[in-house]
Amino acid sequence: MTDRYAVFGHPIAHSKSPLIHAAFSRQTGQDMTYEAILAPLDGFADSIAAFIAMGGRGANVTVPFKEEAFRLASRLSTRAQRAGAVNTLTFDVDGIAGDNTDGAGLVADLTRNLHCALADRRILLLGAGGAARGVIEPLLDQQPAALVIANRTVGRAQELAGLFGRGVIACGFDDTDGPFDVVINATAASLAGELPPLSPATFTTGTLAYDMMYGRDTPFLTFARAHGAATADGLGMLVEQAAEAFTLWRGIRPDTASVIASLRT
Repeated sequence: MTDRYAVFGHPIAHSKSPLIHAAFSRQTGQDMTYEAILAPLDGFADSIAAFIAMGGRGANVTVPFKEEAFRLASRLSTRAQRAGAVNTLTFDVDGIAGDNTDGAGLVADLTRNLHCALADRRILLLGAGGAARGVIEPLLDQQPAALVIANRTVGRAQELAGLFGRGVIACGFDDTDGPFDVVINATAASLAGELPPLSPATFTTGTLAYDMMYGRDTPFLTFARAHGAATADGLGMLVEQAAEAFTLWRGIRPDTASVIASLRT
């Protein structure tokens, strides 16, 4: 039988995950399907249970269900535990395994696709929500010279810094000690077409400004570019985190460069 996979979210019609995984399965010759499923806001667990009953082998999880997926999993990977959220579920005889591939996807996009080394670099991470928390540990594993978390509410940034330790620094948007080599926007500001209140001194001509949002030229990217930085959106991260999930499920790593190029066009 053809193996079934899906992505669950609310909303979900915009998701590119079915396109990405269809490309991966064609490329690697895997017998599988992948669909997008709209789960009711109060019915995520029931939707997952119904999918498992119909033979589902695994699922990706997007907004707003990543924390609920974390609670639903019967066992968690180390990186899911650290992230406090799950975006990849695997269903097997032992129950539901939860993992988080977001951080691995970000690091892969930065280091492999954008050729941006992170070791010994000064990194500024904007935001202290779930998107930020999910990428901190993988960023720290790259051994940067400094990782600074800036957030509108400093207390939330301090909570994250305390959770991860390892020299992570917390501050407000107005207190960043720039410039930085890499600036990553993990806030929700781009969703609303807004710009985090950043100093132009955050950026130099040697800075890479990265927005996790993809598919649009956000105010953050426009501002960074105006102050000399190179810029990139999060499309590569989307594809790379999908490839990490695909590898967990199928035991084979797909080529991501061709898929990113196809989505760009």
